[in-house]
This record gives sequence, C-alpha cells and structure tokens, in this order.
Amino acid sequence: MVSSKLGISSKQQRLIDLLEASDAELSGQQLHRSLLESDQGMGLATVYRNLHQLQKRGLVRCRHLPTGEVLYAPVMRDRHHLTCVNCGETRELSTCPLHSMTIPEEQQDGYQLLFHTLEFYGLCNRCQQDDEQP
Repeated sequence: MVSSKLGISSKQQRLIDLLEASDAELSGQQLHRSLLESDQGMGLATVYRNLHQLQKRGLVRCRHLPTGEVLYAPVMRDRHHLTCVNCGETRELSTCPLHSMTIPEEQQDGYQLLFHTLEFYGLCNRCQQDDEQP
C-alpha cells in the first residue's frame, strides 16, 4: 500500500491496490469494470484522470500497444516486452537490459527520473510466415 504521506487520494489508492493485486497489466477499461463490480465504482474518465496523475507522480507506468490500447502496472513492477506489430502477440523479456545503463547527470538536464519503459516491436514467427505465403 502506498503511504498516505505521499498525498494519494482514496481513488488513486484503489487503482494502485487493483494494479498491485493483479499479476498482469490492466487497461483503464478493465480497472473501471473491476471498480464497478465492487462497491467502490468510479467513472471511466475519473479512472483515466487518476491513472494519469499516478503516472506523473512515478507510481504507475503505462505501455502502449500497437492497437492503441494502453496497459497500466505499478512502477515497481519492472517488466519489458517484445510485441508483434501485426497480431499484437506480446512476450515478456526475462531481464531488463537497461539496469546496467546510467544517464550522465549533464544529459538529465535537471530531470527527476521516475521510471523507464523498454519496448521492442517486430513481427512474430507466425506473422512472418503469413507474409511469405502467396
């Protein structure tokens, strides 16, 4: 649970709790449905507004799929993916190659780093074979 000292609203805390309880990334729509099924419902626009605020605070990360869908996860869950741009198949990478990298202070130019994302996009084997078929 995120500390109330961080100034997190109860709505934001509910979203964080749902994301932390799920092993998978969740879309705003999925979070909205989960909340509606509980006694803690909130509107879809409110879900997205609060996710955006949590992202700005470095507590939630988002991943954009080639379909345009956005998936959310707690920032502490450091997972990265390889995604097919044709069928959308996604594979999780076993390690993060960015952990050994650092950004020199002079290139950060005053930025406060909150989190990073790393996504690779390509064509899976099935889509490559489908493209080769006459």
